[in-house]
Amino acid sequence: METQMNNKLLEALQGNFPGKILQAETPYGFLTIEIPPADNVEIVSWLQNHEKWDMNFMTDLCGIHYPENEGKEIGVVYHLHSFKNNLRMRIKAFMPKDKAEIQTMTGLFAAANWMERETYDFYGIQFTGHPDLRRILNVDNMDYFPMLKEYALEDETRTDKTDKFFGR
Repeated sequence: METQMNNKLLEALQGNFPGKILQAETPYGFLTIEIPPADNVEIVSWLQNHEKWDMNFMTDLCGIHYPENEGKEIGVVYHLHSFKNNLRMRIKAFMPKDKAEIQTMTGLFAAANWMERETYDFYGIQFTGHPDLRRILNVDNMDYFPMLKEYALEDETRTDKTDKFFGR
């Protein structure tokens, strides 16, 4: 049943937004699509207001950083849920690191306000139209975004540890 619903939803999205569903997969029965960042509000609004799909709850919104993906290093991931259909889906939108900007979802989901602030705080993604985009968990004078994979995982200058302690 879940597979049929996912397939019907994907067909509906591809029919209503031709060329805007860049990629689709269903890991663990969880429909996941990739869309252009410029179309995020249009597509999510359609899903939210559609009589049949009724994606009325945003479970999560977060950022991701894939530094090796040239031109698509930064991403935003939306998790939507339809209580009516007991159906969940994931939407991803990727953008270049030097233009990490996407429209806000605060007009569609009130919960997006704090989730977008957290995502900005850790990844530096600008949410255009956000009513109060500022740091929420880190100190205001922090001049970097700590979740970006730009820093070494370990301190290379330490001499008090060796790899044998870490199974390497």
